[in-house]
Amino acid sequence: MKILIFTAVLLCPAVMLFAQERGKKEKVYSFQVEGNIAKQDKPTKIYLRRKTEGKMIIDSVITPDGRFLFLGNIPEPQTAQLFTQVAPTPENPVGRKEVIMLFLGQGATTVNINDINSRGTATGTPEQEAFNQLNSLTWPFTKEADEVYGKYMKAARAKDDALIRKYESRLDELNASRLAVMSKYLKDNPHTPIGMYVINQVAGYELDADEFYPVFNTLSKTVRNYPSGKQFEYRLELAKKLTVGNPAIEFSQNDAAGKPVNLGSFKGKYLLVDFWASWCGPCRAENPNVVKAYHKYKEKGFTILGVSFDENKEKWLQAVQDDQLAWTQVSDLKGWGNAVGQLYGIRAIPQNLLLDPQGKIIAKNLRAEALEAKLEELLK
Repeated sequence: MKILIFTAVLLCPAVMLFAQERGKKEKVYSFQVEGNIAKQDKPTKIYLRRKTEGKMIIDSVITPDGRFLFLGNIPEPQTAQLFTQVAPTPENPVGRKEVIMLFLGQGATTVNINDINSRGTATGTPEQEAFNQLNSLTWPFTKEADEVYGKYMKAARAKDDALIRKYESRLDELNASRLAVMSKYLKDNPHTPIGMYVINQVAGYELDADEFYPVFNTLSKTVRNYPSGKQFEYRLELAKKLTVGNPAIEFSQNDAAGKPVNLGSFKGKYLLVDFWASWCGPCRAENPNVVKAYHKYKEKGFTILGVSFDENKEKWLQAVQDDQLAWTQVSDLKGWGNAVGQLYGIRAIPQNLLLDPQGKIIAKNLRAEALEAKLEELLK
């Protein structure tokens, strides 16, 4: 199920290079979020949460009379979340209650909230107005997905596998419908000021260069030149290099003993390059399938190279032992900053690449029965 894949937005080296080349004259967008809570019995602490240049930034204010104001600078228009803190529950263990999602841009965004238990509305910048339009189109799917996700979490706590599968399937259907609406929105509004947000949502973490190069080129020049536009362009170029049939990009990374392991040293065998981490639940759930495939085909010319996105060496090695991963493992212990992960543009795990004995990519993201079926085809 797609919602169970761990993701991260990475600022890849190419993007930092673009920023350095442009120097200190990068455009800065000054935003203002002014709002009012119409009804409140006591002062409310409200938070503005945004991710800028790879860093999560959370500001907060207390609203003695219901009014609040946030000011700041951002390198490009972007989403942000207004939220309050509530008592944690099993469904909401962090105790965060969203008030409204915003799209910050140059200038003022005005937020109106009836009371803190209701969702707010926002108007103002061209980006916010475009975001409102998009949300009105996707709302039926978002609303039902919220309801289904609550049922999914209840089924997960009860360990009811039948209901879990039922709700997973429905969530995937709703997500596909939402993305289809977003894709049509982008086609109908190619010069929308929130184009990079929409194209990133629609393209997902596994980017198809042939499909999205033409879409990207329809966006306005201003939007394409945002830092996120340059990053997306880099991802497109990388996706072209990593299409099935092309050679994998050579790399070297140390194993747990500090010994360098080169990708090229595995030539002569079919190789699964497996991106995972000890803290990644979906990765750990998939590991038994990978272990099964390894032992079934290791004598027929198949092996695996694990690339871990761990930061803690002890937890990494404990997971290797617990899951009985009997193949070569490497990591630079930099988490999402793993150098191989950045080289390959990995934005979600688990992910994998299957290489032929010459080091060419022959398949991507094979899981469970699909991995065994492919190996059976190749090594029967």
